Amino acid sequence: MMKKDFGSIMKVFVLVLVVMLLCYVPGCKKSPTEEGTSGSEHPSTGEHPSASEHPTGGEHPTTEPAVTKETTPEKSAAPAGMVPIDIKLPKPMFVGTPQSTTVANLEKPLGKPRPPFLAPAGVTNVALGKPVASSDEEPIIGDIEMITDGDMEAADGSYVELGPFAQDVTIDLEALHEIYAIIVWHYHKQARVYFDVVVQVADDPDFITNVRTLFNNDIDNSAGIGVGKDMHYTETNEGKLIDTKGVKARYVRLYSNGNTGNDLNHYIEVAVYGKPVQ
Repeated sequence: MMKKDFGSIMKVFVLVLVVMLLCYVPGCKKSPTEEGTSGSEHPSTGEHPSASEHPTGGEHPTTEPAVTKETTPEKSAAPAGMVPIDIKLPKPMFVGTPQSTTVANLEKPLGKPRPPFLAPAGVTNVALGKPVASSDEEPIIGDIEMITDGDMEAADGSYVELGPFAQDVTIDLEALHEIYAIIVWHYHKQARVYFDVVVQVADDPDFITNVRTLFNNDIDNSAGIGVGKDMHYTETNEGKLIDTKGVKARYVRLYSNGNTGNDLNHYIEVAVYGKPVQ
């Protein structure tokens, strides 16, 4: 009887031991919650990345591109005392600027409006209404005075037609002037190229004293003034602007020698932008 009771006690003890062992082993393992909240893998609230790693709302990059010189180029300021000349252009009479392959030394069209021309404040068209003389005293069409009447349109009745071959016109500014630009409109109703275009200034009407050549596209000296290095150009409503760089003179003379359309010479208007010498 004692042996049976001892065996029962041993069974109970072993069972209790097994139960205790089973309860102890799971307790030694980390729970999933504990593993998922370790500081090395998921930082606590106080261990979130700093503001330099995750910027605040005010530090997030904006959607607008940064302003640079490339995206917003600075406007270059005009030199002190220099302003754009107020040039009133006539309406264009033809579309485009066709190139003539038969004309040597022909400049390419700009393809856009001419940029403003800067000159000292107070510069005006000092040729307006001034006396004009011509090598052809009896024009085929029009009157010589029309060359400085301020009408730059290419309509019939607005231009002067001189005889064939080499001809010239001379404008008397009636006083010594600082001249910054000369613009000549020969004939812009059609796309023409005029030959032997030469522009000179002088101190006397006979062009003997202090003669200076400001433009010359006579490439073969056919006008007898000398070989020029300037290029031929196609007539447009903008006229041909010659930068004269403040040269001082009283008289302005312009030469031409026919054109790609015929042997005649034409002038719609000549404007001289300057101011009297003080």
